[in-house]
Amino acid sequence: MNIVVLAGGISTEREISIVSGTMACKALRGKGHKAILVDVYCGDSRIDMDDDGQCRRNDGPNDMQGASRRDGGTSALADQWFPEKYNVEAAAAYMRSFDGQIEEMKRTRRGFFGPNVLALCEAADVVFMALHGADGEGGKVQAVFDLMGIRYTGSGVLGSAVAMDKGISRKLFEADGIPVAKGVVLERGDEYGPAAENGVGLPCVVKPCCGGSSVGVEIARTQEEYERALETAFGYEEEVVVEQYIEGREFSVGVVGGVAYPVIEIAPLVGFYDYKNKYQAGSTIETCPADLEADKTAEMQRYAEMAYRALKLECYARMDFMMAKDSSLYCLEANTLPGMTPTSLLPQEAAALGMDFPALCEHLIEVSLEENI
Repeated sequence: MNIVVLAGGISTEREISIVSGTMACKALRGKGHKAILVDVYCGDSRIDMDDDGQCRRNDGPNDMQGASRRDGGTSALADQWFPEKYNVEAAAAYMRSFDGQIEEMKRTRRGFFGPNVLALCEAADVVFMALHGADGEGGKVQAVFDLMGIRYTGSGVLGSAVAMDKGISRKLFEADGIPVAKGVVLERGDEYGPAAENGVGLPCVVKPCCGGSSVGVEIARTQEEYERALETAFGYEEEVVVEQYIEGREFSVGVVGGVAYPVIEIAPLVGFYDYKNKYQAGSTIETCPADLEADKTAEMQRYAEMAYRALKLECYARMDFMMAKDSSLYCLEANTLPGMTPTSLLPQEAAALGMDFPALCEHLIEVSLEENI
């Protein structure tokens, strides 16, 4: 298949998205697909599009001359957009070359999609979504693709938008009997006093309402830390979630096609599962399948599937959990486009089922196309 692996963007998770996209693109090419790596925001200005839809591209070994817009994905000209020989690392380096320009681009540009992005996505048989964080993971890109008839992996507009908002997710989890920690949503400008007066108390976890990769998340054990954590979280967004801190063990459960994968335990060597511990090699011990009693594994998988349905998710997602010292479970959040490197959590869960990383990437496309024909 001709596949656009869409990554990058402007969220706080841009770099992680590029890593996910690079690995997924390599994996899909290894399976025989003509996959290319594209930055959703920066695009590829090396392609010159004519008024009649013809393009000219000059980037060395990846030249694509005279390609036209896709008509059902079968055009011989369209195939030239997706060359047999392709340097994925060079494509990733091109994406990173824009890193220092993002803020200026945001200031001077009106539109979100970069040069030629939509034309390339239209030309593809499917778009593999390697986006993380706001805009890419929150349903906006999915809405455009739906209107344009572009097929893509992962959840649609509704599920993506709902799952991105941790405040809304909490309410839907509670309504469906999925356990969550005691918490409250605060808006910038709200009158709030000591943590205890918010009904949560100390210690507590403070996090941006729609952030990802634990960016801006802090654990507060004193009122001073609580106030500082709020200041940090409000530096990212207008709304923050304050939740009771659950001391215990952390887990994650992937759900693919509505069916839960094996449970993986996440045990940081120092602190909690923050941005550093997520992405710095050797900082976290991850065990899959998790060392749990069979009934507790089944309970967590059941809650993961319930959360998947409660949020109207499609194709695949990953749910995060805490288990308190008394073995009570608490669902933290859902990730609609989880990290996609061979050492990411969902791929490790798939490996426990005997599915390697390239096979998983291909399987996610198959599931997405089956559910969103």
